[in-house]
Amino acid sequence: MEKKFIRVDEVAKELEISESHAYKIMRKLNRELEAKGYITVAGRVNRQYFNERFYGAERSEENAGL
Repeated sequence: MEKKFIRVDEVAKELEISESHAYKIMRKLNRELEAKGYITVAGRVNRQYFNERFYGAERSEENAGL
């Protein structure tokens, strides 16, 4: 079962970038989520949102609320 949140080491590996760059990307994604009214956790980002923003993955019906 895939975890709900993706961590910085996974982002760095997935995008083939340094962890410091991955942190910058995660901060940006978390700022976007905060602007939409979501609560965020530093060093983690919602996996589904990450996939949507980077790969254009569509939301499934069951996860439409994020």
